[in-house]
Amino acid sequence: MVILGHIDHGKTSLLSSIRKLEFTAEKPGGLITQHIGAFEIALPAGRQEKGGKKITFIDTPGHEAFSQMRSRGAKVADIAILVVAADEGVKAQTKEAISHIKKTGIPIIVALNKIDKPEADPEKVKRELKTEGILVEDFGGKVPVVKTSAKTGQGIEELLELILLVAEMEKLEADISKPGEGVIIESYLDSKRGPTTTLILNEGSLKLGDIITIPSTSGKAKILEDFQQKRIEKALPSQPVILIGFEKVPKVGETFKSFPDLKTAKAYLKVETLRPVQGKEKINPEVLEIKPEQRVLNLILKTDVLGSIEAIEEVLKKIPQERVILRVLKSEVGEVNENDITLAKSGRALILGFRVKINPTAENLAQREKIKIMNFEVIYDLVEEVRKFMEKISKPEVVRIDLGKMKVSVDFWKEKTRQIVGGKVIEGVVEKGALIEISRDKELRGKGKMINLQRNKKDIERAPKGEEVGILYEGKEKIQLGDILIFYKEERQKRI
Repeated sequence: MVILGHIDHGKTSLLSSIRKLEFTAEKPGGLITQHIGAFEIALPAGRQEKGGKKITFIDTPGHEAFSQMRSRGAKVADIAILVVAADEGVKAQTKEAISHIKKTGIPIIVALNKIDKPEADPEKVKRELKTEGILVEDFGGKVPVVKTSAKTGQGIEELLELILLVAEMEKLEADISKPGEGVIIESYLDSKRGPTTTLILNEGSLKLGDIITIPSTSGKAKILEDFQQKRIEKALPSQPVILIGFEKVPKVGETFKSFPDLKTAKAYLKVETLRPVQGKEKINPEVLEIKPEQRVLNLILKTDVLGSIEAIEEVLKKIPQERVILRVLKSEVGEVNENDITLAKSGRALILGFRVKINPTAENLAQREKIKIMNFEVIYDLVEEVRKFMEKISKPEVVRIDLGKMKVSVDFWKEKTRQIVGGKVIEGVVEKGALIEISRDKELRGKGKMINLQRNKKDIERAPKGEEVGILYEGKEKIQLGDILIFYKEERQKRI
């Protein structure tokens, strides 16, 4: 069972209501789900006549950044629940969720959530769904609708009954006598337990000691836990399982197979390696064509789980990069370490951490090498900070270059914003066209610009220390005898 829908339409709150749990504000970013989470729900006592069945829910993120994660969530589910806020209707991610559901071809149930709100308009939502190709039963279609409220609990029992009914009608069954097969829905590297994976079985069963293989790695089921992290001996179809035992951190979205022994697994792998591998070749970021007017912002991304990498990279791709190109030099799960600092120094990169720790040695090295490390709890904050850096490096940097100083001893002429004064260069050089600061009694009194520079009534380009010169000045502040004029220029330099 996959929960899909637009951000803030109450997907996670609805799931919480089903589990009869109360939310706290502990979740960073409010109630926004930033990973795929799988939960197993025991049916209420009234449903035990159905055989004491359980339902597995997959809660997927609703923000546009998580397109791939939502797509993956739909692929591992048997039924989709499309959550639409009754007071807001169909939104951007609602449409995207509908697209994912249609591609998988799985049955759909619409939950009109937040029905308790005064501004709720179920009929309007149904019409909008019709426009998107979702024809509900009230309009002569086959898609059932349940009016729900995560706040009051309205419609929760009806939703559970409907899920059972749809499952029975679709004859959703699995053969538990077969070896386990399924999908990796989340994975990360636990500093104490090693590669840790959340998976869903589509077929068969998975037992302790089974050999597991996937395209990127293999391993043995050393530890099996349910979604509440309680040890189990065996996992059944549709059951969310935490597995410890892979040699490396698996890739999210990979399909796995289990085998009773190593010999059987090796025989399978031997056959698989003979099959042609199809896929897109990755582009080396070093050979990307960069136009002269473009800048490059190199990034090193360290996250808590692989799903976070996928989500962050997805949203970074959507940032306009006409002026600044984003180049991810490295992205991996785990804490920020010394190797990251070394790479950041050689690649002049910014290190972005997402819910990870920074190795103390790496932190000290970063301070010495002046490498910037930023850690985030919410993806929106990370993306906003990247946008700021892109804006910063896209603008030329203005550098001030001090030239020299002159003490004013003669006031020849003045009119409106222009004035001719004379004096002696007491420091550095004076150049025609320089910018001017007026210092009086060691305080800045005004600014202006030199229009012309003369010596002995002849135009010159520059005059060194000790020369007597006259200048044509332009500015609002009037120059007085005894003032010190500070000459400088500004140059625009492109940031690297």
